[in-house]
Amino acid sequence: MDTLESMRMFVRVTETGSFTKAARLASLSTSQVSRAISDLESHLNTRLLQRTTRRVSLTDAGTRYLQHCEEILAHVELAETEAAGAGTQPSGRLKVHATTGFGQHHLARLIARYSKRFPDVLIELVLAQRVPNIIDEGIDVSVVMTRDLVDSALVSQRIGSVQTILCASPQYLLKRGMPVGVADLSEHTCLQLMLPYMPPGQWQFEDVSEPVFRHMRPAPIIVNDAEALVETIREGLGIGPLPISVALPGLRDGSLVRVLPDHRLRECNIYAMYASRRYLDAKIKTFIEFARDQVPLALAYENRELLALADILLNEPHAS
Repeated sequence: MDTLESMRMFVRVTETGSFTKAARLASLSTSQVSRAISDLESHLNTRLLQRTTRRVSLTDAGTRYLQHCEEILAHVELAETEAAGAGTQPSGRLKVHATTGFGQHHLARLIARYSKRFPDVLIELVLAQRVPNIIDEGIDVSVVMTRDLVDSALVSQRIGSVQTILCASPQYLLKRGMPVGVADLSEHTCLQLMLPYMPPGQWQFEDVSEPVFRHMRPAPIIVNDAEALVETIREGLGIGPLPISVALPGLRDGSLVRVLPDHRLRECNIYAMYASRRYLDAKIKTFIEFARDQVPLALAYENRELLALADILLNEPHAS
């Protein structure tokens, strides 16, 4: 017996006052409706309706049961409406994970703008360098940075790419000199940034004859956070790789200098990962679409500023 359907049939009979009218509304036979009510009464072991040839009336137990049925069915209808609406109207809690640096410099601002557009969505942002198990940890969307996405049962969408540049302090370069080519790096102190997309002990370049530089000596500093590495670079401890967003403040105020500006380190892709494509919740869908639109714009703005700073330095008069 389908208890919810039997409840609906019971309510319909009481509303119409007739098995025949209730059957007509449900496109059923009168005998089917009568059997559904009889089965419900047998299940409850109580009589709900008094039946005569002319009318149907509620028993005391039926009156109390009717009130509960109406409340239960109203809650079921509300739950079904809300669940169906999840696919079209963004609302509810959205838990987002991102790697620390990208989350601080890009995703936090993006979330603020998303919240203004979709105020019914409550966002919980979790920043961590590790990639979580999004199903076990209840993550709706994980934004990760990687060069090569590993095989996964998760769905992923590329939303942009980040460029990393080499930087040093003016004091360090004054003391040790500016490298001219990749091979010159072997004469310098190279600081390591330990991130999933950066192989330890080497820097990978694009568009050069020797695309991989391997560190010839142990790095005096190894960190897994670009914000921490930038401080050691400012202190003159060596040359280190920094995402553009982390390097820009130092390039603006002169505490950092870009090293090998004509050589690019390999870019790192940014992916939004989530559990399933089927019945995708509107808040997940709209967040990913928003990120896919906004992240490339923010990264392009940073690249333009980097080029503008390079032009300013190029055109500055130099003392001879």
